[in-house]
Amino acid sequence: MDFAPTKFFIHLMSGFGLWERLLRLMVGRRIAAVAGLTLRAAFRYRLFWVLAALLMGSVIGLPVLIKDDGTARGFTQILLTYTLSLITFLLGFASIWLACGTLARDIEDCQMQMVVAKPIARWQVWIGKWIGIMLLNAILLSIAGLSLYSLMMWRASKLSDAQQKVLRNEILVARGSVREVVRNNSQDIERIYAERLKKDPGLSALDQKLVRKQIEEQIKGAEQIVEPNYMRRWDLDFGFAKYTLKDVPLYLRFKFMAAQTNAAGTYTGAFRVGPVDSPGLQSAPLSLAANTFHEQQIPPNLLDTSGKLTIQFMNWSDSALLFTDVEGMEVLYREAGFGLNFTRGLLIIFFWIALLSAVGLACASLLSFPVAAFCSLSLLILGVSGGTMSRVLEEGSVMGVNHETGVADNKSVVDYILLPTFSGMLKVVTLVEGFSPVDNLSTGRSISWSQVGRAFGQVVVLVGGF
Repeated sequence: MDFAPTKFFIHLMSGFGLWERLLRLMVGRRIAAVAGLTLRAAFRYRLFWVLAALLMGSVIGLPVLIKDDGTARGFTQILLTYTLSLITFLLGFASIWLACGTLARDIEDCQMQMVVAKPIARWQVWIGKWIGIMLLNAILLSIAGLSLYSLMMWRASKLSDAQQKVLRNEILVARGSVREVVRNNSQDIERIYAERLKKDPGLSALDQKLVRKQIEEQIKGAEQIVEPNYMRRWDLDFGFAKYTLKDVPLYLRFKFMAAQTNAAGTYTGAFRVGPVDSPGLQSAPLSLAANTFHEQQIPPNLLDTSGKLTIQFMNWSDSALLFTDVEGMEVLYREAGFGLNFTRGLLIIFFWIALLSAVGLACASLLSFPVAAFCSLSLLILGVSGGTMSRVLEEGSVMGVNHETGVADNKSVVDYILLPTFSGMLKVVTLVEGFSPVDNLSTGRSISWSQVGRAFGQVVVLVGGF
C-alpha cells in the first residue's frame, strides 16, 4: 500500500506537470526526465519525509535543548548558529548518501545499461540526477529555512520593546563592516632584514629564517600593540557607504589580548571617535575584558568630509594591549533587513550542498556504493581540516616543529610528498570555506549579492563543475 502523503505529493507534482515543463524548457526533455525520476525515487523511498521530520525536529527541538546566557541576543545567536549548522549537516550528509546511492545502485543493478541504451548521453544522466537531488534539497531547505525564520520572528515578537530593539539593531539585521586597510610592510621587512644580514653575514639558513620571522613579528607588534598610557589610532574609510549613513547609528566592535593578566581580569581604556580637529565623541573610562568581543554604539554623523571615521583608543591599564588586524577593530552599520540577508545565507548553504551532491555523484560514477560513500565522506572530512593543513604548511613539516626554534629541523620524504598535496588541497578548501553564512547571520553581518555570486562561481561552477 502506498503512503498517502507521498502519493498525494507525487500526484500534485507530476499530475499538473508544472515543474517538469519548466525543467524541459530550461535543460531539455532528457535531463528533465532523469531529474523527475530521481525526485520521485526520493519520495517513493520515504527519504523526503524522514529528512523533513529530522529538519523540523532540529528547528523546533533545539530551542528546548540549548542553553544561552539568558539574553535575547545570546539565545538568537545560539539558535541561528546551531540550527543552521545542523540543517547544513543533515542535508549535506543526506545529499552525499543519496547521490552515491542513486547512481551506484543503478549501475550495480544493471538499470543504467537500460538507460544508456536509449538516445541519451551519459553526461545528461549525470546532470539529470544532480538536478533531481538539488530539487529535493531546495524543497527541504526552503521548509527548514521558513520554519526557522518564523520561529525567530515569533519569539522576537514576545519580547519587550527594549529587547526587540537590541535584536533589530544587532542580530536581526544585515550590517556592513568597515576595517582599517592593513599596511603593506614588505619593504620595511626587507630593508631591516638586509641590514641585519650585513651585520652578521655568517647566519645559517635556519637562523636567517628565524631572523626574518622575528622582524615580521616586531613590525606587526609595533603597529598592533598599545602600551600603557599610550594611544592607538584607526582611520576607517567608508567609501560610497558614507552617502547612506546619514543619521544612522554605528557600532564599534573590537577585541584585544592582554600581555599580562591582572587580578581583576579587566582593563581600563577610553575611546575618542570623530575627526581629530573636532570635539567628536569622548567616552567615559571603560572596564573591558580581554579575549572577548565588545560592542559599543556611537552616535551617527561622525565621519569627516572624505568619508573617513577616526577612532582613538587610550590604554589606561598597566598592561600592553594587542589589537590584531583581523579582529581588533571594526565598525558595523545597518545595510539591509534580516529577511533578505537570511535568504542570501540560505542560498550559500544551498551552493555548499550542491557541491557535496556533485562529489557524491562523481564518486558513484566510478565506484561501488559503499566505496563511493566512504570516499565522499573522506573528502568531506579533509575539507573541514583546513586548519590542520594550514598549520602543517606554516610549520613546513608533517611531523611538527622544534619548539625551541619554531621551525622544522629536517624534512622527510613524506614532507616532500604531502606538503605540495596539502598546498593544492588547501587552495580548493579556501575557495569553498571563504563564505560563512552561519557566522554572518548569527552576528548580524551583511551577506551581499556579490558574495552570493562569488559563492556560486567558486563553489558550484569552479569546484563543483570540476
